[in-house]
Amino acid sequence: MGYFSTPLVIKSFAKLNLYLQVLSKRKDKFHNLSTLFVRIDLADTVTFSKRKDNLIKISCDSRQVPKNKTNLGYRAAALLKQELKVDSGIEIGIKKRIPVGAGLGGGSANAASVLLGLNKLWNLNLSKTKLAKLGAKLGSDVPFFIHQTKFALGSQRGDKIKPLTALDKLKLWFILVYPNFKASTPLIYQKYDAYLSAIQHLEEIQDGKKLKIKQGAGLTRPGCNVKILTSELLEKGRAFDAACLFNGLEAVTGSLYPVVNQVKKALCGMGLDKVIMSGSGPSVYAICNSYSQAKRLKDKLHKQRKSWQVFAVSSV
Repeated sequence: MGYFSTPLVIKSFAKLNLYLQVLSKRKDKFHNLSTLFVRIDLADTVTFSKRKDNLIKISCDSRQVPKNKTNLGYRAAALLKQELKVDSGIEIGIKKRIPVGAGLGGGSANAASVLLGLNKLWNLNLSKTKLAKLGAKLGSDVPFFIHQTKFALGSQRGDKIKPLTALDKLKLWFILVYPNFKASTPLIYQKYDAYLSAIQHLEEIQDGKKLKIKQGAGLTRPGCNVKILTSELLEKGRAFDAACLFNGLEAVTGSLYPVVNQVKKALCGMGLDKVIMSGSGPSVYAICNSYSQAKRLKDKLHKQRKSWQVFAVSSV
């Protein structure tokens, strides 16, 4: 059996969320979201080699990544084979650099790379719209990576993508911290729903009156939304208002995993004001004025917190 041909190699980039608001729970048990994605140059490498048989084989240099049918890359290849009646086999190798379970979309990025790579390798000629629709079956972040855009808005489950091509020339630099543990996304959303339900139904007696509490600290951001942040980025670039950064899951993730708050405190202690968690966490990032600043602060923080993974990255 085995494989043959010159391998196809694709970079599989990570993402950050500059804005993430959880809007409502859907009938399919997912949540409607409003988010602004930015793609960053922290990347895995995905390699494809055609096989002489019709099997799908996955290899990866990370022990944290499954190499069986539960792997998102495997599932992406299997989905294409099923939907398009492909009788070819493929060898997929993944070299990980994006931390696993970090809120950076690494698994979804790999799945998107497999869809894009096999679309080319198998001459399927599927449009990005069709690939994104298939990708949404694998994960809510997959369609963003399919579109291969630097900035984009995400709605519905986060899988309805609107590329923000007007921001293509904007360059952002980040110091990114992954505190070396996996956060449970299902648990975070479960706690979010429980917290939101509790504060929505809580009644306090104050001055003899019943007051309905509708909003909880950290779950919403009054006075700012994704449209305002987009306008700020378009008009002011890196000088946008730090108050427009928002992540509605941060308070819940921080309560479950206090180290997230420690990371934020460490970054703020370096004089950075645009500091926020990405996705459901636990990764936290801060926007810097230049790559040299991001690199200098990365080196400094790495010496102070050797148990954390620290990166200097940029939008790409």
